[in-house]
Amino acid sequence: MAIATINPATGETLKTFDPLTDEALEDKLARAATAFDAYRLTSPQERAGWLRAAADALEADVDRVAELMVTEMGKTLASAKAEATKCVAGFRWYAEHGPVMLEPQEKDAAAVKAQRAFVVHQPLGVVLAIMPWNFPLWQAVRFAAPALMAGNVGLLKHASNVPQCALYLEELFRRAGFPADVFQTLLIGSSTVERVLRDDRVMAATLTGSGPAGQSVAAIAGDALKKTVLELGGSDPFIVMPSAHLDTAAEVATTARNQNNGQSCIAAKRFFVHREVAEEFTRLFAEKIGALTVGDPMEEGTQIGPLATESGVRDVEEYVADARDKGATVVVGGKRVDRPGWFYEPTLVTGVTPEMRMHSEEVFGPVAALYVVDSLEEAIGIANSHVYGLGSNLWSEDEDERARFVRDIQSGMAFINGMTASYPDLPFGGVKQSGYGRELTEVGMYEFMNAKTVWIGGPSSGQAKGSTAGAAAE
Repeated sequence: MAIATINPATGETLKTFDPLTDEALEDKLARAATAFDAYRLTSPQERAGWLRAAADALEADVDRVAELMVTEMGKTLASAKAEATKCVAGFRWYAEHGPVMLEPQEKDAAAVKAQRAFVVHQPLGVVLAIMPWNFPLWQAVRFAAPALMAGNVGLLKHASNVPQCALYLEELFRRAGFPADVFQTLLIGSSTVERVLRDDRVMAATLTGSGPAGQSVAAIAGDALKKTVLELGGSDPFIVMPSAHLDTAAEVATTARNQNNGQSCIAAKRFFVHREVAEEFTRLFAEKIGALTVGDPMEEGTQIGPLATESGVRDVEEYVADARDKGATVVVGGKRVDRPGWFYEPTLVTGVTPEMRMHSEEVFGPVAALYVVDSLEEAIGIANSHVYGLGSNLWSEDEDERARFVRDIQSGMAFINGMTASYPDLPFGGVKQSGYGRELTEVGMYEFMNAKTVWIGGPSSGQAKGSTAGAAAE
């Protein structure tokens, strides 16, 4: 893919960028390593101050950067402003909580025969972030805020269709007062990622993207013995039981599936509805999907904009055609919108069966697949048969059903009577082929830190010279 801004609402190429030369890339790597040598010695309070400054600068830029996101990947103006505002909150959350998270964690010194025992978390160094286009600011910020708070240095290899968003982030951190080269954007193609990841100055990597991309990065990093965190997509189940408030569930289901024009890893994609309420829920769901306004993403009233790429809209067409050809029913939607750009109608498909591609693959667009089930156990069983395990939803007022759902669903996150979302206050990540590791909270920050054990002894510590206390140290 060329490094370029292509407006998904028109298909027009607005700006292209040359990838970094070998010499320019080497310069950036060298500057990142040099920056870390000094940045790791800054205090958590200093880093928090820079994060607050980044929050303030971004808050002032919300309208401008929102329009940039709309232009580059087609999300609606309202969702772009919400994304930028979420990034502001993320910066401020780490600025507020980060210094406390980085304080030494005292342990029971007497239990380990020490005068004092504690754990300190120290940054690893230069971390490579390989990010997707669907949330061009938030995906990068939810890496950058904890990484920079920790004292790490960031290199961002963003998706090739959002280069101006990537460059904006580098500019933002520079304007916020972070030391030079603490966060740099790399305008490089996918073929150059291996070189960067294998470089001895790069200590770890995080990727949000496809399964094949995750396999490639994990293999390279494993060969080089470098830490990785991977978030590789999902096909989240949304289970509706008889005790659910159906109108609310259908309203949230419509948003959960169609947020970001249907292009979200944690979007609800497979809807499992108990037979007792299936007819009513399907009616409500179809009505709400059909009422969504598709149009120019720059217009305030638009709820669904275009898909981000031409290949993306072709993929969605193929999934729906495959399901229809194999006996599924398209209740609403089911075709491209007749206008310039890469628009696809919000769609509901029922009668999905295992031989259909959308049963076992992730549909990255505004298409909901609905199943009718006879029990919670059946819903969980079908949900767990999928290779992904990112988020999950249950709609039920039954406490026993809620407990069984939390116990049995194979996912990194379980939301009950609400839409799956990411918050700085909660760990974010999945299991199975949705990846490994976590982002956000202190858990995400510690992923790229060394948890260093510190043991301090003395004459009264219990490990006196000549004792046998250390004989079984390992």
